[in-house]
Amino acid sequence: VQLQASGGGLVQTGGSLRLSCAASGSIFSINVMGWYRQVPGKQRELVARITPGGNTNYADSVKGRFTISRDSANTVHLQMNSLKPEDTAVYYCYCNAYGMDYWGKGTLVTVSS
Repeated sequence: VQLQASGGGLVQTGGSLRLSCAASGSIFSINVMGWYRQVPGKQRELVARITPGGNTNYADSVKGRFTISRDSANTVHLQMNSLKPEDTAVYYCYCNAYGMDYWGKGTLVTVSS
């Protein structure tokens, strides 16, 4: 499974960005899809994930501001609103397939104060 993410960039505090991720390869084996983020010196942390049935989980820090959606078996989006400087990080798309985790290359999100 290969993951291709897009949509990162620079935005001011309070602004919005939409990340998208498309999977290719053995997409019929994909279970959960989601997003993690990482800042230098810290562990990668879960932002949001979504099951094939549409059940979602969010980090407490993004609840009410971010929305994850899935419009096909292999495409997931992350709508990020009311962005804060502390949301600045490299965001990684991931999926679970065949019991293994797959990761895309990160996309940088920078929120200026």
